Amino acid sequence: MADTKKAETEAAPPPPKKKSKWLLFIIIGIAGLALGGGGAYFLVKKQVTEESADAPAPEGAKKKKADNAAPPVFYKFDKPFTVKLQTEQQEAYLQAEVQLKLPDAQSVDLIKQYEPELKHRITLTMMGKKASVIGTADGVQQLANELRSVTNSVIVPASVPKGKPVAETDPATIPDADAPVQSVLFSSFIIQ
Repeated sequence: MADTKKAETEAAPPPPKKKSKWLLFIIIGIAGLALGGGGAYFLVKKQVTEESADAPAPEGAKKKKADNAAPPVFYKFDKPFTVKLQTEQQEAYLQAEVQLKLPDAQSVDLIKQYEPELKHRITLTMMGKKASVIGTADGVQQLANELRSVTNSVIVPASVPKGKPVAETDPATIPDADAPVQSVLFSSFIIQ
C-alpha cells in the first residue's frame, strides 16, 4: 500500500506553485516608471523648445519673424468716399471704398483715434485730382501711394518728411515696415 501511495504521489503532478503577485507588481511598476519618464522627457523638451523660441533674438531676425508670422490687418472705412473731382470739361465725381493695410491689430485702435482727421485729409486729397489723371491704373496707384503718405503723416507726423516725393511703386508689394499704414487699397473705385 505504501508503494501505491508513493506511486500515486509520483504520478500525480504536483500542485501548481502560486505565482507571486510581487512579480506582477514589479512589471507594472517598471512599465509605469518607463511611461512617466518618457512623458517627463517630452514635456521638458517641449518647454526647452518654447523657452528658446522666446529667447531674445537678433533685431533683424525678430523683425522678420514678426513680419512672416503675423498676417496683416485691414481696416475699412464705414462709408465710401464720394468727392467732386477738379473739372476739366464737365463735372466728374469719384466714389471709392478705401481700405488700409496695417501691420498688426494694435494699429486699428490708432486708426480709430485719428479717423475724423483721416477722412478729412483723404477727402481733400481726392478732391484735388483730375478725372483724366486718376482714370488710369497708374493714376490710381499714384493716388493710393499719396493717400498712404497722407495717412501716415496724420498718424505719425514725423514719419513722412515734408517735400518727400511719393513713391511710384506698388505699396502692397513694398510696404514700409515701420509705418502704421503699409498701403492703401481700393475695393471700389468709380468715376462718373
